[in-house]
Amino acid sequence: MSIEIEVGLENASRVKPAMEELKLEQAPPKGLANPRTRFLLFGGGLVLLVLLISLFLYYRNRESTDDAQVDGHITQISSKVYGRVGEVLVNDNQQVKAGQILVKLDPRDLQAAADQAKAQLALQSGTSNADAQLAGAQADLMRAQSTYDQAQTSDLAWAQANIAKSKANAQLGQADLERYRPLMEKGEISKQQFDAAQANADATASALKADQEKLAQAQRGVEIAKAQLDSAKARVDQARAGIISAKADTKQVVMRQADSQGKIAKVQQARAALQAAQLNVEYTTLLAPVDGVVTHKQVEVGQIVQQGQGLMVIVPLQDVWVTANFKETQLRAMKPGQKVEVTVDTYGKTFSGHVDSIAGATGAVLSLLPPENATGNYVKVVQRVPVKIVLDPIPPDKAILRPGMNVVATAFTN
Repeated sequence: MSIEIEVGLENASRVKPAMEELKLEQAPPKGLANPRTRFLLFGGGLVLLVLLISLFLYYRNRESTDDAQVDGHITQISSKVYGRVGEVLVNDNQQVKAGQILVKLDPRDLQAAADQAKAQLALQSGTSNADAQLAGAQADLMRAQSTYDQAQTSDLAWAQANIAKSKANAQLGQADLERYRPLMEKGEISKQQFDAAQANADATASALKADQEKLAQAQRGVEIAKAQLDSAKARVDQARAGIISAKADTKQVVMRQADSQGKIAKVQQARAALQAAQLNVEYTTLLAPVDGVVTHKQVEVGQIVQQGQGLMVIVPLQDVWVTANFKETQLRAMKPGQKVEVTVDTYGKTFSGHVDSIAGATGAVLSLLPPENATGNYVKVVQRVPVKIVLDPIPPDKAILRPGMNVVATAFTN
């Protein structure tokens, strides 16, 4: 029994090193010696390389900045005249149309000034009115003179010529009748011939009477035309007297030409003052110059406003764009017309557009206090240049962009 135990122990002692040797032979290598590790490292490196190449190709022709915002036309509404606010017809954030009445000022003071300017113009234009009356009277005189000349020459001469002709015919007809009368009594001519001579004498006598009436009418026409001519002359004399009186009232100078020029200048000055006063009255009604939204309203009824004082702002939301401040190093390949994608923070949506223009200077140079680099502590800083981006039309039900909104702009420079 003891012999068997010893044999078993001896066999066990022999088997154990063999098993340990077998385990050592079957254990995988560690670290880079392991093929699996090398495969994983190679695969991971390959994936990373592909990812890096993809990112490079994706961003190679893109320039992006989050220093961008929506811009638009900010129309300042201000008063052009001094006055008290009578009515405010809009509210803050209200949509208005171009030409809509926004504010009305009390026009009474300015209307009184306009009435005073009108009276001053009437006073200064007294001589001018007299000149106009003289010109009208002279035109009437010329027409009356023409009518008188025509009545005295053509009409009267024609009537007198007809009188001479009719008188000759009447005398001839009466002479024939007197010759036929004894012949008819003696029976040498027929009663019919005598009646014809009688009718001819009566006709020529009637024609003579009619022509005499026409001559009298022509003579009366001459007298009427003469009276009209005298009246026209009297009006001319009256107009000239009016000019003399007007010039006397306005203290005419010695030379008429100089006085006339001075008068014209005063009239023009008074007319200009009247126009300015009327414009001031019109300025009491403030109208919306564009379609848009009323913002920053700072006017109330009863407020006294000064000339040039801002009352409100109108923002046309249908005409906005994006101003993106790109770094100067991003502008190498950027130019107008390139495609742009704009992501608006408010909506989280991306809208398309294009580069419209690039500013002619950096934002620092255009700031209120430009930096002064001529110092001993100069530090180079990457500057930014404003780029105007025009967006494609956006339906109002999809998004409404308001000036000042933050956006992220990405330009495609390929």
